[in-house]
Amino acid sequence: MDNLALRYGRFGEPGSVLQPDMSSPGPLMPGCLRVQMLFSPVNASDIIPITGAYRHRTPLPTVAGYEGVGVVIDAPEEAVHLLGKRVLPLRGQGTWQRYVDCPLSMAIPVPDDIHSHLAARAYINPLAAQLMLTHYPSAGKRVLLTAAGSDCAILLGQWARRLGAETVYGIHRSAIHADRLAALGIIPISQNETATIRAIAAQSDRVYDATGGRLAEEILNAMPEEGVFICYGILSGQPFRQQHARPRVEWFHIRNYLDTLSVEEWQAAFRQIWSRLRTSHYSEATLFPLTEWQAALTFYREAGRFSKPLLSMGL
Repeated sequence: MDNLALRYGRFGEPGSVLQPDMSSPGPLMPGCLRVQMLFSPVNASDIIPITGAYRHRTPLPTVAGYEGVGVVIDAPEEAVHLLGKRVLPLRGQGTWQRYVDCPLSMAIPVPDDIHSHLAARAYINPLAAQLMLTHYPSAGKRVLLTAAGSDCAILLGQWARRLGAETVYGIHRSAIHADRLAALGIIPISQNETATIRAIAAQSDRVYDATGGRLAEEILNAMPEEGVFICYGILSGQPFRQQHARPRVEWFHIRNYLDTLSVEEWQAAFRQIWSRLRTSHYSEATLFPLTEWQAALTFYREAGRFSKPLLSMGL
């Protein structure tokens, strides 16, 4: 059984440092599942560690990728009922490979009615959106989203509205996102409409920001003092400065919450995610064979895309 994996042994631009590697999986460790992967997405959270942004907690060499879906092909005696079933093999090995071993307790069973293209993307963005709305509730609040065309913001906006947000505005960079946002009940604002952004920010109770940089600073300077600014990404690549003590700035990193979840809470979180995803709009998927990973990275960088690149692991 040969395993094709995308590994990197140094940090840098993903197209340069990722290297296809063919090897045979070793013996399955006790308490683990072996999963034959079906699909794995390309997310910002996959790309950024490769560049070295988190080098202090990224041991090398390693396999890229944090989420995906596959079929269990080997399991310990207590989990033989999972053989042939789809799971999300999470918090174990990197997922940009054909075979992944993961701890049994961290594997998430996939309901039969959930399509594999959706299941492959049910971890990073849905869990982040769910946790942010739990810790920084939106009920009765006026909400502003940046990078509103992104998968995480699309879920944040939909779920904030369901949870009782008074209004939800979404700042988008490409005009192609405006109609989709409006159809979801998210009021679209172009990133170029500086005066409008300031006016909306001045009335916003919650800002969920994935952009950072100058846009974050403009919003912070306009927000009311009692507002809360939640930063969960810096897609601009630029940090921002908070010039005043208020409004309150909260930094959200999903990894800070994972170790606080018991196994029962971890599994329960995904039962809630499945329930929410069934009735949510999410981007479509564009498939790329694992051997065409460079094309998938190029597609990921395209501005204004509606579709999420998925690596297809088919043998």
